[in-house]
Amino acid sequence: MLLRVKDNLLLFDSGPGTIRRLLEAGVHIHDINYIFYSHFHPDHTGELASFLFATKYPPVYQRRGPFTIVAARGFTRFYRGLKTAYGEWIELAPGLLRIIELDNQGADHITCGEFDVDTLPVEHIDSSIAYRITSPDGASIVYSGDTDFCPNLITISKGVDVLVCECALPDSSKVSGHLTPSLVGKIASEAGVKKLVMTHFYPECDNVDIRGECQKFYSGPIVLAEDLQEIEVCVERGIHRPEI
Repeated sequence: MLLRVKDNLLLFDSGPGTIRRLLEAGVHIHDINYIFYSHFHPDHTGELASFLFATKYPPVYQRRGPFTIVAARGFTRFYRGLKTAYGEWIELAPGLLRIIELDNQGADHITCGEFDVDTLPVEHIDSSIAYRITSPDGASIVYSGDTDFCPNLITISKGVDVLVCECALPDSSKVSGHLTPSLVGKIASEAGVKKLVMTHFYPECDNVDIRGECQKFYSGPIVLAEDLQEIEVCVERGIHRPEI
């Protein structure tokens, strides 16, 4: 997911195909100011090495400005593992990459100039955290990452303008660590979400009315995410940070 907040471009996760999709959206990797990782599984981090390599080579395209990676505790160790595999090919010049690690056991908060970031751990793996981004005008969006049903996702999504929520499998194919449409609907309803965007569909969702399954519990607007889809989030109210 790519999120624009004023002059900042925020990338959430970088699975296979991310760099190509960015280019199709008219965005070069050098335009990215922040990368937020929801967890460290390959389908969410698979193009990090490519991102770092392309940031460094070839020299004519070398990045001119610094960027920040935000993730749960353990990311520095994960990054060291990548460098063990790829060596200097993904090691950037000093001052170019900043890493911020957030709590994966409880609530955390950082202020990034023109927006605030709140996080809570969610039920998937140890490195899994959900993000809530709040802009200066109070517009808010939550990115769930991969998760099972959990109170923390409801808490961080309270009153949010847009919840971008994983929905891996239909109700009939529930597995541990992932959500189904009915569970997503329950989360959105309990949190009072203003708009729900479901994503992260496994092929099992292709021939199922996942919107209908979700609507059993959530009556608000539902978007089934597609590549290169654009959603504008704007509000006319003051800033509100959730109590987490």
